[in-house]
Amino acid sequence: MNQPVSESTDVDVVVVGGGPAGSTVASFVAMQGGRVLLLEKESFPRYQIGESLLPSTTEWICGLLGVADEVEAAGFQTKTGGTFLWGASPDPWSFTFATDTHRGRHAFQVERMKFDKILLDNARRVGVEVREQCGVRDVISDEERIRGVRYTDADGVEHTVTAKFVVDASGNTSRIRKHVGGTRELAEYFRNIAVFGYFEGGKRMAPPRKGNITCAAFGGGWFWYIPLTDELTSVGAVVPAEMADKIQNDREATLKQFISESPMISDFLSDARRVTEGPYGEVRVRKDYSYSNTRFWRPGMTLVGDAACFVDPLFSTGVYLATYSGLLAARSINSVLSGRVDEQRAFAESEFRHRREYNLYYEFLQAVYDTHQDETSYFWTAKKLTGSTVSEADSFSYLTAGLGAGEYTSLGGGPDAAPRKRVRGPDEDAAMRAFWEGRTAEFTSGNHPDANHLQLDGDNHQRLLRTIEAGWRTRPDRLTVSADSMYWQEPEPEPVVSGPAPEAG
Repeated sequence: MNQPVSESTDVDVVVVGGGPAGSTVASFVAMQGGRVLLLEKESFPRYQIGESLLPSTTEWICGLLGVADEVEAAGFQTKTGGTFLWGASPDPWSFTFATDTHRGRHAFQVERMKFDKILLDNARRVGVEVREQCGVRDVISDEERIRGVRYTDADGVEHTVTAKFVVDASGNTSRIRKHVGGTRELAEYFRNIAVFGYFEGGKRMAPPRKGNITCAAFGGGWFWYIPLTDELTSVGAVVPAEMADKIQNDREATLKQFISESPMISDFLSDARRVTEGPYGEVRVRKDYSYSNTRFWRPGMTLVGDAACFVDPLFSTGVYLATYSGLLAARSINSVLSGRVDEQRAFAESEFRHRREYNLYYEFLQAVYDTHQDETSYFWTAKKLTGSTVSEADSFSYLTAGLGAGEYTSLGGGPDAAPRKRVRGPDEDAAMRAFWEGRTAEFTSGNHPDANHLQLDGDNHQRLLRTIEAGWRTRPDRLTVSADSMYWQEPEPEPVVSGPAPEAG
């Protein structure tokens, strides 16, 4: 077990924030022997939105963390997919995460107070020094790099922590993210505002769709309807940002009005009552939640989770992108601490993959927000974006399960387990390469920018995605992932195929 942190703190890594992104990166570094201090401003359990998870988190990353069985046994509502009243079709349509090759794939609808505490308690078990009620005020830096942080504990005492790396996992309201440089660019296409509350006694669909998330479009926007338990439901309306003033004037009345405009949600809540006490008793509002920073890293510091970016809640990718970015950052830190890869190259790789995944879902969501199409068009878009050789419906299932990265998927076990089965097989990888080579020819000409230095250009994410993918396929120094998923490593050299010697003469 790693040694506890003393008051004269000098650690390998200080992680700011104990949510899924923070606990994930902290755990993966500690599991490889790193000395990690995690500072969380609140005391767990605490309320948080983002209750609908994806199999990529609950099966793969929780499997690597060693908590997949604990999450499975926690009594959360099983989520097999989603039901949508969306697009040109007048009737609801559904999808599942399961496919012919992964029949049991599922996720969970979770109360984040419970789920996040499972991850944070696990971080403690694997050797992370966790300090709650500790608010980070500033970073320590010089011209070369970030060197640590200053924080205040629950008694108001100020402390200084020096570290080889600082990880900002403190969410979209981060006070220190600006120290990596760059700016935060709002996603103009998703300039929405969400107003939401919690209800008891809402209706459920018949099994096996009982635990599905329901997304229902209505005249002013769309609803999420998330069954957290047999009684408790998270209900939220997502509408254009121009309605912010109306919502802020009377949140509860506005939510009621939106519900009355959706026949489907009105029916689901016809016998329900809104929760008015406790952590779920407030009608809450979130705005300006779709964005990406133009930089995710500088020497000594990296952003993960919502501190780096967030796209849109329609397909529940928030916790997945948070935990995936935590894994990416941990790989970079582990690789640098072990001397396997230099810092610039390691973090260029993690930022590149994080940004690539964000843009993949951005473009997918942008296509799905075209409500003049039907579900077959959305399935086709998923197949197009992933370059998959499986059916359109299975491509949609893979993408909505959070498997767009094409890495390993875990059905249980920790970091010492056997390598996971790849989401895409060799034939599909070849199709993926061919697809993006076609995109390169179509949308770029000649010289491609170095993907390590790409910056966001306002809301022009489609162009950026194409440019990134062109760089992804042509960049000669791309790193690969170790068998245990914890490190970057050099790619294996391409096999040399030798033919018969040329005939003389």
